[in-house]
Parts: sequence; C-alpha cells; structure tokens
Amino acid sequence: MMQPARHSALPGFNLTFGITLLWLSLIVLLPLAALILRPWELGLAGVWHSITEPRVLASLRLSFGVAALAAVVNVPFGLLVAWVMVRYRFPCRNLADSLIDMPLALPTAVAGIALTALFAPKGWIGALLTPLGIKVAYTPLGILVALIFVGLPFVVRTLEPVIMDLPLDSEEAAATLGATRSQIVRRVVLPALIPALLAGFGAALARGVGEYGSVIFIAGNMPMISEIAPLLIVIRLEQLDYAGAAALGLVMLLVSFAILLLLNLLERRIHQRT
Repeated sequence: MMQPARHSALPGFNLTFGITLLWLSLIVLLPLAALILRPWELGLAGVWHSITEPRVLASLRLSFGVAALAAVVNVPFGLLVAWVMVRYRFPCRNLADSLIDMPLALPTAVAGIALTALFAPKGWIGALLTPLGIKVAYTPLGILVALIFVGLPFVVRTLEPVIMDLPLDSEEAAATLGATRSQIVRRVVLPALIPALLAGFGAALARGVGEYGSVIFIAGNMPMISEIAPLLIVIRLEQLDYAGAAALGLVMLLVSFAILLLLNLLERRIHQRT
C-alpha cells in the first residue's frame, strides 16, 4: 500500500542550498573577489611597491603586533572573568554580566573618545600616570589599552559555555586524591580549556587587527609610530588610491587568514590528542 508523502515545514535541499550560495556570494564572495582583483590594476611591481613602503610595513607591524599582545593579555583575564561568572553567584552578577558586553554594544568611536579622556595626560587615569613617566594616550600603549578593552568580551563569551560543560567529577576526584588547587587547575582544568582559549585568542586577535573607531582617537596616528593599518587604508581611500588601499587590505586579509588557519589546525590537533 502506497504511503502518503511526508511534507516538511522546511524547504527542500536544492532551494536552501541555492539561497545559501546566493547569499554568500553577495555578502562574502563578491567583496572578497573585488578585494583580491582590484590591487592588480597596479601591476605586480606596483602592488609590491605599495605594500613594502616603510610606512605600510610599520603600520602592519603595529596592527598585528599590538593586536596579538592584547589577545595574549585578554586570555588569562578573560579566563578569570569567565570562571567567576560561571562558577560563582554574587550580588549584582547580572550587572557585571551586562558590563562584559559593553565594548560590543558601545559604538567604537564613543569607546575611543572615552578611553582618550581617561588616559590623556589630564584625564582621570592619565593624570596619575604622567608623574610616573607613563604616557598612554597618543602612543602604541594607548592602542594596546583600546584593543584589550574591545577584545575581552570575545574571550569571555568563548570560554563561558565550555566552562559550563566542564564536569565537576574530575575536579572532585583529583581533590580527593590529594591534588592541590594549582595542580587541579594545571592538570585537569586547563587541558580541557586549551581549545577554547585558542578560539578566544583568535577571535580577540581578529577583532583587534581590524579595529578602527576605538583606536584612532587614542593612538595619536603618527606615521611610523602609532599609525595603524586600517587608518592607512582610510587615508589611501581619501586620496582616491583605491588599488593601493585594496592592496593593503589584501595583505591584512591573507595574514589574518594564515594566523586563524594555523590556530584552527592547532586546535584540531589538540582535539585529536584528547
């Protein structure tokens, strides 16, 4: 006896696959194709000259170097914040949880102005640091502060669900066998969190490399000293040097992709070992 066809509320594979490819093409593939093809209007020699100028190399070193350093700083502090938010209950916890997302919700330009006002030589924090000979605003240190500020939520939100899923049995078993707190953290907790830590590091690094609004106000934007690569792209666009801007963007894309690919491969290898 023939059974009636079963109808699904969801559309078929062909339709959903076609819509997915169309959407990805419009949102991702076409802009990437334009970014990849536009620099070659300059020719191979022109592209090489455009991306090897001393000012460009200095901005790339600053952007990637400070973004990596900010991500390194955010990993342990993000782990600490995520651990406290998951494992402990305390007054005003919901307020603290909302504050973690503040850098994500706050317009980046507003964040940059606020950080500059705080760390400027006459700001609340800058006025305390200036007598000590520490200058934050309008220096690479100011860029580091801004990238730590915008990158912390990425590490915290990446780690929180992983910490929630950590079984307490293994920690309790280690404690009953005489392991100290530091030994439990080093031998039980951290090995399980390494993939999430790498993912949080990669997310914070990616955000930091492309950050613009929160940095330009506090950086000082001095060429060869505190000028980030995204700002140099904007400068080239204002000068109508679209091919040169695309060339610099292409370099940032390739370097970022290589770093994230390396982190993903490392994360996968750790998963396979565990």
